[in-house]
Amino acid sequence: MENETLTAQLAHWDQECPDQVWLRDLSEAGETTYSWHEAQDQVTAVASALEARFGSGHSMALLSKNRAHWILADLAIIASGNVSVPLFTTHPAATAQYILEFTDTKVLFLGETTNWVAVKEVMGEETLVVTLPGVSCDMAHVTWDTLLQEGMGKTPKYAATPSDLVSLVFTSGTTGMPKGVIQTHESNLIPVRRGAEAFASREESRYFSYLPLSHIAERQIVEYGSMVTCGEIWFNESMETLLRDLSACKPNIFFGPPRVWEQLQQAVLGKLGGQEALDTLLEQDADGMSALILGGLGLTEVDYCLTAAAPTPPALIHWWDKLGLKLCEGFGQTEAMSLIVTKVEDRRIGSIGKPISGVEVRISDIGELLIRAEGCTPGYYQQPEKTAELWQHGWLHTGDKAYIDDDGFIFITGRVKDYFKTIQGKFVAPPPIEGLFADNAHAEQQCLLGRGFSKTVMITVLSDTAAGLDRHVVEASISETVASINNEIEKHARIGAVILSKNHWTIENEILTPTLKIRRERVEAVFAEKAEQLARQSAERGEVLLHWFDDI
Repeated sequence: MENETLTAQLAHWDQECPDQVWLRDLSEAGETTYSWHEAQDQVTAVASALEARFGSGHSMALLSKNRAHWILADLAIIASGNVSVPLFTTHPAATAQYILEFTDTKVLFLGETTNWVAVKEVMGEETLVVTLPGVSCDMAHVTWDTLLQEGMGKTPKYAATPSDLVSLVFTSGTTGMPKGVIQTHESNLIPVRRGAEAFASREESRYFSYLPLSHIAERQIVEYGSMVTCGEIWFNESMETLLRDLSACKPNIFFGPPRVWEQLQQAVLGKLGGQEALDTLLEQDADGMSALILGGLGLTEVDYCLTAAAPTPPALIHWWDKLGLKLCEGFGQTEAMSLIVTKVEDRRIGSIGKPISGVEVRISDIGELLIRAEGCTPGYYQQPEKTAELWQHGWLHTGDKAYIDDDGFIFITGRVKDYFKTIQGKFVAPPPIEGLFADNAHAEQQCLLGRGFSKTVMITVLSDTAAGLDRHVVEASISETVASINNEIEKHARIGAVILSKNHWTIENEILTPTLKIRRERVEAVFAEKAEQLARQSAERGEVLLHWFDDI
């Protein structure tokens, strides 16, 4: 019988392979490792200390970069019968305050983070700060080692059941304040096991942890995925050492949202001198060049490359195909994970794939993707009206527009709320048009606006390479792309203008969420006024306009 709780799953590997390494913290000085038995010992001791101090049923926040002790703290909170509340290290003060107050957080585990100055100002006076190893704090706190000593040799009295609330995962909030998604043992383990089967994960797979563990995908795929397959997690030291650490790990499962694949692509092109140089090298020796590039990235032993969390431009998938790396799109959300995936041997580029065994899908009357499967969230924390919107007649409403082709492949066409009407009163779906625009070699990020406009307007951020070219060269290329797109799409959706920017959209300027999704409302706030003017002028002149926008 499979272990039905996360605590039982950890105990299982402690019994089966106690001395096998599970966690590896990488650093310039080398690495620090933790075996399954060492992890179990620390989790049990700290859980016992938390139970003795607080009992069970309380919210306990986690604020840290990805490290071994992020996972150990997460599991200690869960093993004590308390509720783990992950925070992003990029949360602004207002979002952190909302989450901490909404969950009535009693304890905050503090690791390495860039936003501690902001968070500590909005933290409740009664909240206990627990510093993770190697972290200092300029306010009253206790250390991880203190809790370790308090609980050493003890075992928590709390006995977990599969349906227990273990975590509140707050959505990344592309609009408004995030919702707290209820997570249980089974809403984590069931999707992870379903996904492991779909990904054909090998026993003892290597996982590379570099995306925020506060996001459900990284947490389930890496943390809980390793617990199901007896895998090994390698923790990236920092984004500056990404390539060094990725090459050292050589992961077997690798997940990256489209923005990560774009950044790796740009790193390759930057090193080789651009796309033309790469094309020449591939013509001379495709196999040798591909092996050299993928070897440099540490991606030579990947069994499955997952791209998800946002639409992946087909051009990007084709680009990696030429290097022999097959990116496979999939679909999941904080409320329901491991639902639809693409198989390596059965891909249709542009599609998120087909439902995994045990997952039912259907398309509603308004074109929304509906899901029915085990292991979904029961709902939203203290928001019954939002839960009622999510769950209707036994089906989970994803909020995504989609269609299913004759062969059963599912295609996402956008968020229900992202569709907009131009002044003509007809709906426009941005993602497919954005995907076509991404074919342009100079475009790195893009977002289509047009709500109430005379024409739609594409906002694009140029690649670093393009930003250094003569403007006339870039403009000619962009104009050619727009003409090609406008010949393919309906008249009311045609692009009337393009705004070109050299300033990247980032988490720091709050145009990207912590999970690297574009906040459309932020793009609108920055660009809508100019975009609306250009749309009107385009309609009046009957031509496509280009405008350079250099400030955010």
